[in-house]
Amino acid sequence: MSALTAFGLFAVTAMLVFYALEKRSPWFIFSFALACMLASVYGFLQGAWPFGAVEAVWSVVALRRWWLAQPEK
Repeated sequence: MSALTAFGLFAVTAMLVFYALEKRSPWFIFSFALACMLASVYGFLQGAWPFGAVEAVWSVVALRRWWLAQPEK
């Protein structure tokens, strides 16, 4: 397994785990957004630019959901 493949496996596994835990805390939503960013980087490095672009959009969507999930002060 190459380092790039291992990085991609880590990124998408993190996405899955953090997505499953999102209802527990807004910080899991934020972590999901970061994992989407990592998956986007993987997609671009691997040469699958459509995957990288879609994951970049998902990271923005997740960051917005995290922002909106913050408790009111």
